[in-house]
Amino acid sequence: MREFSLPALYEVPSDGNLTDLIGRNAAQYPDAAVVSRKVGGAWTDVTAVQFLAEVRAVAKGLIASGILPGERVALMSRTRYEWVLLDFAIWSAGAVTVPVYETSSPEQVQWILGDSGTAAIIVESGEHAAAVRSVSDGLTGLRHVWRIDGGGGGGQGEGCVAELTAAGAEITEAVVDERSATAKADDPATIVYTSGTTGRPKGCVLTHRAFFAECGNVVERLKPLFRTGECSVLLFLPAAHVFGRLVEVASVMAPIKLGCVPDIKNLTEELAAFRPTLILGVPRVFEKVYNSARAKAQADGKGKIFDRAASTAIAYSRALGTPQGPSLGLRIRHKVFDALVYSKLRAVLGGRGEYAISGGAPLGERLGHFFRGIGFTVLEGYGLTETCAATAFNPWDRQKIGTVGQPLPGSVIRIADDGEVLLHGEHLFTGYWNNEAATAEALADGWFHTGDIGTLDEDGYLAITGRKKEILVTAGGKNVAPAVIEDRIRAHALIAECMVVGDGRPFVGALVTLDAEFLARWAKDNGKPPGSTAASLHDDPDLLAAVQQAVDDGNAAVSKAESVRKFRVLQAQFTEEAGHITPSLKLKRGVVAKDFADEIESLYRA
Repeated sequence: MREFSLPALYEVPSDGNLTDLIGRNAAQYPDAAVVSRKVGGAWTDVTAVQFLAEVRAVAKGLIASGILPGERVALMSRTRYEWVLLDFAIWSAGAVTVPVYETSSPEQVQWILGDSGTAAIIVESGEHAAAVRSVSDGLTGLRHVWRIDGGGGGGQGEGCVAELTAAGAEITEAVVDERSATAKADDPATIVYTSGTTGRPKGCVLTHRAFFAECGNVVERLKPLFRTGECSVLLFLPAAHVFGRLVEVASVMAPIKLGCVPDIKNLTEELAAFRPTLILGVPRVFEKVYNSARAKAQADGKGKIFDRAASTAIAYSRALGTPQGPSLGLRIRHKVFDALVYSKLRAVLGGRGEYAISGGAPLGERLGHFFRGIGFTVLEGYGLTETCAATAFNPWDRQKIGTVGQPLPGSVIRIADDGEVLLHGEHLFTGYWNNEAATAEALADGWFHTGDIGTLDEDGYLAITGRKKEILVTAGGKNVAPAVIEDRIRAHALIAECMVVGDGRPFVGALVTLDAEFLARWAKDNGKPPGSTAASLHDDPDLLAAVQQAVDDGNAAVSKAESVRKFRVLQAQFTEEAGHITPSLKLKRGVVAKDFADEIESLYRA
């Protein structure tokens, strides 16, 4: 058994709650732009004083509508300014926020609202409102349904921000002061339902104290990334996910300017307009940036230059970790490619940023070195809903690529005898809502059992090697951690998703789906008919050879016994709608295995 800890850098308030932050900002940084919102297609700053006033106005409306201290108010919306506004308004009314993914099915909505005992829900659209209405008969405690985009109360007209502001006109400031102070540090701030790779989602209860411990120590350890008045962050992750909430609360805590966009469809344009100094994303975002840049270079006849530039960036980054550093020749090549390639890539990422934080899945060592080599360092971290987001992350000044970093200051990471990662600290959840059995299984003697397998090096850097429950055991008795191979295969531009199989089988196999965007480019570059799809190219030898290259790259990371011997390219995609992946893009292996049972069986036919 091995463990490592770091002293806390932030003193968690003995009492109080997250609404104290917006009050402090208005007092200490009244004219600072703490949030920015889209108005008429242009970014418009909201000062700390303005934000506090808007939050309190909406909180008055919630109070006037009968929302009581400690009651649960659900929030079902894409990432947008109103999400942040309403989250703090719910807290200012003394209530508890229950985020709901805007992609959730009516059945999922019914479960979350029913299990949490939600008194009201704020939805974004008419489609969301219809989903709630379709299951509302079984939700006896649900009293209100408000809409952000017009139709407050479920009808047509002004949105709920205006409606609630009007409804609370008679509520005094003293009443809001009293309500804002209702919740104490150890009271629930939010109940975040795990997206769940198996079974029904469980509600993780996260207190105000957990957010203070989490965000306070993140901001202090990454201080140069959170400089008030200088730094900004663009949030495009789902605000319903705990990683998105980390961004929200940490930005307000610093404070730095926070911008919100609903998705990554127009991310390049949004980055160019907002020009953040810090980006937070998942590995797929950074993979897309690399693959898109490489594909564009190839289309422009500059593929060889890009590949040489990428190799130089990776070599340069690796050399930074050696005592002697980059050689003179490498420094010269790096400077040349900085002018030709790297500066253009940084411009795509907004032009101002030097750092990004990546979580949710492994980034991959090669990609980590590539981005550091071009002057845009991606700091990889690790966390779960139960840990209020990051429980480990790479420090800005002592990054170890290939690891998820050191423990959150003030917390402890322990590796159990069987390799499981155990966690201890104030940032942990207090339990699963209405689920004592699951809580007792996950929390024992103050230690959270993550279910992840990992290692700690002598400097306390954590590496995650797999999931305890996802370890495959082949017929030959070989233990295989799927994530290692899957992440390497998925890094290939053609690959959308990959799932390794082989439990109880004679060898390891894989199911692969193709990225539609890059498949179209690949088909054009390789002389395939226009409009080619995964279905039409299912048996194409050139395509299979390209996928085999991705598989070979994945196999290079593992032993021969763990390597993928055969694969199947699926004609369908793994989708959230079909239940194959969670909103945070994690594979639901059981669902995939069931839906593609025939394809798996075909791998093992003689």
